Amino acid sequence: QVRLAESGGGSVQAGESLSLSCAYTRTMYYMAWFRQAPGKEREGVAAIDRDGRTMYADSVKGRFTISKDNAKNTLYLQMNSLKFEDTAMYYCAADERWRYGGIWFASNSYNYWSQGTQVTVTS
Repeated sequence: QVRLAESGGGSVQAGESLSLSCAYTRTMYYMAWFRQAPGKEREGVAAIDRDGRTMYADSVKGRFTISKDNAKNTLYLQMNSLKFEDTAMYYCAADERWRYGGIWFASNSYNYWSQGTQVTVTS
């Protein structure tokens, strides 16, 4: 059984940084961070595939960095220059199946999800 254990999150002021971690029990082909703010749809934030290719939402490009440490089975999201609009519940997601063209921000294609962690940015 695959488990994703998320940690990090919290409350920071605008302009500050925060880091999220997601420990996984076995190597996945695709991993991603999603977020959902109250009253809004879930959106993809950053994704990475097994070979290290990454994709970012336009709203976080240049501010967020996704990475993974396969030796530690941990996915990371470094969030810098946080904005009020980054406030949301953040989830890590993973799937072990290769897909032609990738799945990136196709949330319905991810089979495993973390419990979520709240990130609150105060202005």
